[in-house]
Amino acid sequence: MSVVILYGTETGNGELVADAIADVLAADHDPSIYDMSEFSVDDLDPADFLVVVCSTYGEGELPSGAEPFAEELDDVQPDLTGVRFAVFGLGDRVYGETFNRGGEIMAEKLTARGAQQVGEHGRHDNSSAVKPAGQATEWARSIAAVVEPVNAS
Repeated sequence: MSVVILYGTETGNGELVADAIADVLAADHDPSIYDMSEFSVDDLDPADFLVVVCSTYGEGELPSGAEPFAEELDDVQPDLTGVRFAVFGLGDRVYGETFNRGGEIMAEKLTARGAQQVGEHGRHDNSSAVKPAGQATEWARSIAAVVEPVNAS
């Protein structure tokens, strides 16, 4: 099973987190990383495990890098039955109710189309002393357990 990691970012932290997750999953999987702005909904494949990394921008909105993919999900309305995914969100608790809303929006859009979210929804808090890539590395280890290794049959 291949792993597709999509990231949506405004400042670049999402890409760094996606790289950290890929490093962990590379031991038993074949991860590919894509900027959400350069990935087509038509390329979603139930045979792949999807990891979504998404920051939160402004007052709880998606970052500009995630908007084209999210809009395409809404426009195309693909049947994503069989797609399994996990989400790692980036946000800041100082924003209260909109903390980590970007990742939640992406999870809602995917599940509304029939995809199944698995594992713990990772939520990094930029107000904490924990670095996003460090937390993502720990989170990815837990996600690795729910993804079939490439060599499994």
